[in-house]
Amino acid sequence: MNHPRILVLRLSAIGDVIRTLPAVRVLKLHYPLSYIAWIVEEPSNDLLESQPEIDEVILFPRKQWTKDLQSVKGLWRLRKEIRQFISDLKKREFDIALDFHGILKSGLLGFLSGAPKLIGFDRKSCKEGNFLFSNIRVELPRRRINRYERNLSLLNGLGIEAGKARQLMTEAFGKRLHIPPEDEKQVRAFFLQQSNWVQRPLIAFHPGTSCKWLNKRWMPDRYARLADRLVCELGATILFTWGPGESAWVETIRKEMAQASILGPRTESLTQLAEVFGRCDLYVGGDTGPMYTASFMGIPAVVIYGPTDPVLYEPLGLHKKVRKEVGCNPCRNRSCKEPTCLKAVTVDEVFQAVKEMLNERCETQSQAN
Repeated sequence: MNHPRILVLRLSAIGDVIRTLPAVRVLKLHYPLSYIAWIVEEPSNDLLESQPEIDEVILFPRKQWTKDLQSVKGLWRLRKEIRQFISDLKKREFDIALDFHGILKSGLLGFLSGAPKLIGFDRKSCKEGNFLFSNIRVELPRRRINRYERNLSLLNGLGIEAGKARQLMTEAFGKRLHIPPEDEKQVRAFFLQQSNWVQRPLIAFHPGTSCKWLNKRWMPDRYARLADRLVCELGATILFTWGPGESAWVETIRKEMAQASILGPRTESLTQLAEVFGRCDLYVGGDTGPMYTASFMGIPAVVIYGPTDPVLYEPLGLHKKVRKEVGCNPCRNRSCKEPTCLKAVTVDEVFQAVKEMLNERCETQSQAN
């Protein structure tokens, strides 16, 4: 098929959506005349709408539909909206549906799209009976693999050979996220206001996480001590970025610091946050969606891992992982009250990783020039 109409299914979360984007870019490079539509939930909608490889973003309004379930009037409206959503989906006449998400909801959406080719993961690599909706099932290796490689593997269902896919992904990841001009202008204005006292290296700290993953947050006093050392010993400027519900956490850290720091702007979209990262020299933070956003903007990252598996969730590009094996990690215990894995990570270790990463960045830039 020279002009396939392709439906991509990866509904959430932000980090998972960003980890899927390189595979979708590979798809566009392999099928340059294809029409690619992506069904996604609200938080990642604006990011995908800004990317030129994606021809259409179809919003799956989970928040609104969940709210509608709470009243009789809402239920009646929801029934009509779901019927209209399915009807509109079928009218697009997709040739292929690629289910990167691998859950019941994504499998059902792929089936309801009417696409004759439904490509998903095999029974052992998906959840909630998702494999039942696929007629082309991709088997993954039994070893633990990075999520980028997992997503790339799904393209085997289209006959895209693994070596070719990896070659194209290198090319795809080499291109930064596309930032709309209005977002670039807004972020540029913020940095102009700070220009009198910003010194290089400019290091972005993103200490917050989703409220669902509070157990990924390194301790605020350690972020504060690390930031002070970077200012005093490396002459760095520390810029704190933050998302919804994270500003109080960031202020707790800044109040514990002896040195001055910059509070990043309130970003109204992921592309604005990406532009902030793109103007920095290094990212420091946990395993979160913003970390993948930063890596996609071409800046190196020092990632502090606690409960999550760094093999599965490491970023692409230059990065260093700081993690301690304590016997109970990796785990998915979101209610953990005693984060031994994070307490085991010292300020000295992260400071050393930052120094090494900055040196590697300088060497890479020298070689490029």
